[in-house]
Amino acid sequence: MFNLAVLVSGRGSNLQSIIDKLHLKDKNIEIKCVICNKKDAFALKRAKKHGIKVYFIDERRYNDKKEYDKKIIKVITNNEIDLIILAGYMKVLTPTFVKKFKNKIVNIHPSLLPAFPGLNAQKQALDYGVKVSGCTVHFVDEGVDTGPIIKQKAVEVKSDDTEKSLAKRILNYEHQILPEVIELISKKKVVLKKDNTVRIKE
Repeated sequence: MFNLAVLVSGRGSNLQSIIDKLHLKDKNIEIKCVICNKKDAFALKRAKKHGIKVYFIDERRYNDKKEYDKKIIKVITNNEIDLIILAGYMKVLTPTFVKKFKNKIVNIHPSLLPAFPGLNAQKQALDYGVKVSGCTVHFVDEGVDTGPIIKQKAVEVKSDDTEKSLAKRILNYEHQILPEVIELISKKKVVLKKDNTVRIKE
C-alpha cells in the first residue's frame, strides 16, 4: 500500500477529490492521516467521515515553527508515509521539514507556475490581466511555490471573471490533476531529472 499524509487548513475539497478517486480504491493507495492546523476546518470532518485518522496540531502550543514542524514530522514518521500532499495547507514549511522529506512532498497551486506564486494567485492573475491561468502540481522545495513542476492545466480567463469565479473553475481542474499526479508517483512514473525538471513515463 502507498501511504499518504494530507496537510490541510480549510474546506478540504482537494482532500475530498483524493478520497473519492484514490483512497482504498483499486489503486493500492491509502490516506493514512490528515494533519490540520485549524481546529474547525471542514477538512477534518471529511476525513473523519471516511474513517481516516486526523491530527489537529495547534501551532499556538509551540514556541516556534521548528518545534511545530517537529511534531508533524513525528506524526508522519509514525504513520510510515510515502508521500505528503499539501492540499490547501496555508503554512510555509521549514527548510528542516523539506529536507527531511526531500522529493516526497507535493503541492497544488492555483496558477500556472512560475507565474503568481504565493497567496491570492487568482487575484494576481486578474490584476495582471492574463488571458490564461490554471493550476500546477509541483514538488515542494525550500522556496514558495518554486519546486519542480509535475503537471499543469490551463484555464481560460474570461473578461467578466471575478476572483471567485476564476477560483471556482480552476478548482475543478485541481480536483483532476492532483489525484492523477499522486497515482503517477505511486506507480513510479514521475522521474525527477538532474536538471530539476520532471519527466512522466508513458
